[in-house]
Amino acid sequence: MRLSRFHLATVKEIPADAEIASHQLMVRSGMIRKLAAGIYTWSPLGLRVLSRVERVVREEMNRAGAVELLMPSVQPRELWEETGRWEKFGGQLLKIRDRKEAEYCYGPTHEEVITDFARQELKSYKQLPVTFYQIQTKFRDEIRPRFGVMRAREFLMKDAYSFHLDAEGLAAEYRNMYDAYTRIFSRLGLDFRAVQADTGAIGGNASHEFQVLADSGEDQIAFSDASDYAANVEMAEAVAPADPRPAPSENLERVATPTQRSIEDVAAFLGLAPQACLKTMLVRGSEGLVALCVRGDHELNDVKVAKLPELPGVMELADETAILAATGAPPGFIGPVGLPESIPVIVDRSAAAMADFVCGGNQDGSHWRGANWDRDARLTRVADLRKVVEGDASPDGNGHLHVARGIEVGHVFQLGARYAEAMHATVLDDSGKARVMQMGCYGIGVSRIVAAAIEQNHDEAGIIWPEPMAPWQVAICPINPKHDAKVTAAAEALHAELQSQGLEVLLDDRGLRPGPMFADIELIGIPHRIVISERGLAAGTFEYRRRGESENRTLDRAELLRVFR
Repeated sequence: MRLSRFHLATVKEIPADAEIASHQLMVRSGMIRKLAAGIYTWSPLGLRVLSRVERVVREEMNRAGAVELLMPSVQPRELWEETGRWEKFGGQLLKIRDRKEAEYCYGPTHEEVITDFARQELKSYKQLPVTFYQIQTKFRDEIRPRFGVMRAREFLMKDAYSFHLDAEGLAAEYRNMYDAYTRIFSRLGLDFRAVQADTGAIGGNASHEFQVLADSGEDQIAFSDASDYAANVEMAEAVAPADPRPAPSENLERVATPTQRSIEDVAAFLGLAPQACLKTMLVRGSEGLVALCVRGDHELNDVKVAKLPELPGVMELADETAILAATGAPPGFIGPVGLPESIPVIVDRSAAAMADFVCGGNQDGSHWRGANWDRDARLTRVADLRKVVEGDASPDGNGHLHVARGIEVGHVFQLGARYAEAMHATVLDDSGKARVMQMGCYGIGVSRIVAAAIEQNHDEAGIIWPEPMAPWQVAICPINPKHDAKVTAAAEALHAELQSQGLEVLLDDRGLRPGPMFADIELIGIPHRIVISERGLAAGTFEYRRRGESENRTLDRAELLRVFR
């Protein structure tokens, strides 16, 4: 490819709304241009990278036995009514009407469409198992699109759906897709972890996220330093302390805390560490208020709490009026000592191991000091309520947890019969009986992978692409080609030779000065740069540098060609 015939439009200025490196560099390199909030045009440069990712995804999905199709992006309301998601999906669902006032949505996902396809096409168990996939544009009406294509409203996704006669077949394909995803992200050169995850709005029985590790990630993941255990912080189990609860050694004493409501303020006022304090929150339960207690330095895990049988499937803090009516004290002064018997007290494992702790006094402006379970405070039951933290014991018994930020680029689900049952997607088994199919769902954020790769691979000069994702593998940079026929001829000859070896090669024949030319090549992240100059030709050498390295290497032709073998 001759750069003079390609559209490359780099810019020096960092866009005012670009908060993270990938957004800044994708705009500066000319990969994307904003059309509207969360909606971007992919330039020829950006599309080359996107196509590289698509190619790897397709190759591995085909290798795993999946069959490609293409479903409509516009979906009729009736399908979404069958599964009950027309209203439940929420504000992210972009709803539209045609000229006949029929209602549709622009697909944020395709469970309904693929299930409709399957119930029409699949009639017998002999057609199972089967996995269909597509690479298709999706739209989710994010309330606050940001970070460029990382959290865009319109994005490119690979979504796959498998159909099975039984749960065993689904479990086998889930493992197959898990392995395929591992190969995809490994081939793309990404540092990632597969983590246990919540099934969320998609639903289902089991779920793993594939997270690219990056400081800019919005998700938090926990992984062991001594095993392959990894989970989203929302799902990671916080194991109970190994040591038993100490015996009480202090008397219960009410202390005045006139304006101290937060754990931090109470601890500082009393000269204690936050972990010596107990945090108590009242939430709405299915049959009244429920008290939840965690250690002062820990945080409640909303996902874990929502699954408690005492709650209606969501965690909602009680309002101040309800708290005052139940305890006589405002928020900030609530504790388990003396709570009404009608309020269950559910205590986190670490909090249950505390002794002589400080807690709210259920009286405005006061706390209890020297409180102990059973002696002073009622404990209904112990449960895992909190988010894990750095250094916690790994739930698998091996090592300790590290907590890092991650960018979700893939997600696999065992959906079970949720959608097939709602939409009556059945096949006949070997006895002629209609059986509801079991389903799996497997998504990859193709456009998000591009941004995630940049978050992991960049420096002050620009992008450092993993080679499988780079728009070109090699850039040839001739010095002063318009005024030196030998340099031009040598560049043309090398360009042809490297292309004949199957390499993607860019020849920068724009005639720019070395500084601006090199800056562009570094900004767009091409892995290998070869400089051809009059002086080098006279010496029979080329100047070579791999992107990310600080020093050039002077190589003769044979040495240079060996770099690419």
